[in-house]
Amino acid sequence: MAQKTMKALAKMRGVEGLDLAQHPVPDIGPSDVLIRVKKTGICGTDIHIWNWDAWAEATVPVPLITGHEFAGEIVEVGAQVEGLRPGQRVSGEGHLIGSTSRQSRAGKFHLDPGTRGIGVNENGAFAEYLRLPAFNVVLLPDDIRDDIGAILDPLGNAVHTALSFDLLGEEVLITGAGPSGIMASAVARHAGARNVVITDINPARLALAATVADVTTVNTAETDLRDTIADLGMKEGFDVGLEMSGNQKALDQMVEALVMGGRIALLGIPPGQSPVDWSRIVFKAITIKGVYGREIFETWYKMIAMLQNGLDVSRVITHRYAADDYVTAFETMKSGASGKVVLDWM
Repeated sequence: MAQKTMKALAKMRGVEGLDLAQHPVPDIGPSDVLIRVKKTGICGTDIHIWNWDAWAEATVPVPLITGHEFAGEIVEVGAQVEGLRPGQRVSGEGHLIGSTSRQSRAGKFHLDPGTRGIGVNENGAFAEYLRLPAFNVVLLPDDIRDDIGAILDPLGNAVHTALSFDLLGEEVLITGAGPSGIMASAVARHAGARNVVITDINPARLALAATVADVTTVNTAETDLRDTIADLGMKEGFDVGLEMSGNQKALDQMVEALVMGGRIALLGIPPGQSPVDWSRIVFKAITIKGVYGREIFETWYKMIAMLQNGLDVSRVITHRYAADDYVTAFETMKSGASGKVVLDWM
């Protein structure tokens, strides 16, 4: 293409913050596509990279264009790409997988141990243009607008977590009212859960959760979860728990609030090592599943189908900024008083 440089947001030095500057437009290989990015979402991972914490320092190469939540339009396709063409609206799977592991050869792509992430290990989507393997591209239907397309990555995390267990008619507890927890609550309700309760200690996030989904919100700094169980007429407790916070106290509360034989899907990542009362988990016969990313591509099919069939997570997007206003956007995200924050690259 004629344009040789592009605006991009990158980690250029091992210090706090990101830099907006001109970078070369990426060249594509025969199996890649070039995407003109329209919208991007800011993720918690991006905040870690901005802050340059211990995880980021150990994981992220410098320099690197960051960002992995996006929607855009194909502008160029590689010579070996079939079924895709310029002009198509797309999002995409940000986990780049190999093809030789046992997991990948079995079709369990999301479990490939060699997975690398755009915006974490490879140049990402906080840019006017993104190179992506054609394999990773997901076409956007006309009835899914660009800002929703830009948050399909975290919605996919929520869908993967929520659909880890059968929710129809079940009592569901979600700990952590960040954007992923809020979207998981909407998915659980859409999937037919009987009662959906979401807990947090941040009143603003709980208020947002109540606007996005038909859920019961509980501030555990003020209310005993056992009182909520009684108020809802539940006899034994919750059948399914979705841990989205990464907070050990929240997990402990969840274990106590589950029925015998309850099931937990874990998406939240605790900082460092955390003490766990395994005897309590064993004697309650609780099943625990760790969740990483999205099932490629089953999660994508399911979430797009739900969005086209009435699932509405649009109100989880609370702030929109031009890409040039990225500092304000990151400050908003870091404040803890927002939902999803979307950047406009057009």
